[in-house]
Amino acid sequence: MKQILTIKKVLNNNVVIAQHDIYKEVVLIGNGLGFNRTKGEPISFDKADKTFLLKDEKEKEQYVNLIPHIEENLIGFTHELLLFIEKEMGKELNEHIHVALTDHLAFAINRAKKDMHFSNPFLYEIEALYPKEYGVAKAVVKRVEEQMNIVFPEGEIGFIALHIHSAVTDKSLRDINRYNLLISQLVELIEANLSLQLKRDDVDYHRLIQHLHRAIDRAHQGQPLGEENKLEEVLKKEYPVCYNLAWKLIKVMQNQLNKPVDEAEVLYLTIHLQRLLHKS
Repeated sequence: MKQILTIKKVLNNNVVIAQHDIYKEVVLIGNGLGFNRTKGEPISFDKADKTFLLKDEKEKEQYVNLIPHIEENLIGFTHELLLFIEKEMGKELNEHIHVALTDHLAFAINRAKKDMHFSNPFLYEIEALYPKEYGVAKAVVKRVEEQMNIVFPEGEIGFIALHIHSAVTDKSLRDINRYNLLISQLVELIEANLSLQLKRDDVDYHRLIQHLHRAIDRAHQGQPLGEENKLEEVLKKEYPVCYNLAWKLIKVMQNQLNKPVDEAEVLYLTIHLQRLLHKS
């Protein structure tokens, strides 16, 4: 039995918003789906090639306002990319990525066509923090380049990886970028205090970045590490420079996050810092 919906709004020839008995509103995407259609007309659910929900009113409003400014072929293609991302990540994506990624790709493609390139200062950190998202983003960039006959700067992989991470974790891009900026500040502090230039492609650098990220997450969620009093005395005595620097990092994190950071984080950071100092 065919499910018949009612058109609420035609966004363009290929995209309509329809009334659903259970989900209230669904976005239907299909070639020519909205052509010569008007509000109130019945439409078969089976006619759509792709469907998704936009339950959040703000997200829906943004999507409605965005679609008229996007090339119609990009809308369907973006949805194919989202299905690919969801399959590769093995997780359901938060609905906000429909708006965020469509918007981002439209501007990124426009920039690429005009030969305008933005650098991504956190590229190494993003790859270290979110390796799976980075790998999927790399495949997404390749597909976009082949479909649109353009060349993206390498930094786009990082930007798209952040969108993917945001969609699978339900974290806002604002928070993700804020934490990445904090990590960048911590790295600068480490380099200045230890008088060294960290190698961004080094495995120990990746371990440090991952630990800083986990430490920020633990502080955000209020998760303690537990006490290690004996280890603290040894590290404090054997590696005073790294131990004191670790405390500086903790203080910066506390100030930036406005949350307490477990003092046990100092011990693990000291070990990471000593490993990096030893290799320099």
